[in-house]
Amino acid sequence: MDFSGLSPAEQAQVTKIVEKRQFQGFLSMYGKLVEKCFQTCVNDFTSKSLSSKEDQCVNNCAAKFMAHSERVSARFAEMNADVMSGQKNVSG
Repeated sequence: MDFSGLSPAEQAQVTKIVEKRQFQGFLSMYGKLVEKCFQTCVNDFTSKSLSSKEDQCVNNCAAKFMAHSERVSARFAEMNADVMSGQKNVSG
């Protein structure tokens, strides 16, 4: 994003909004991860700690979720770069 047309105060405000949305996105993703892995892996409520099977399931679930999220983010960045490259070619 090009914020060069904004004053320093406006740039700071936009940056603050972007950071807040990024943090909200992180919290949302983390919440989905916890919910999905808990629902998938935790079945025995007779103990306050996870069984070794549940623990391994949670670890695998979290690893797959994070790998998927990283791939989606990378693909989104690739698509965004393509769009921005096309805009520069049209305007430049």
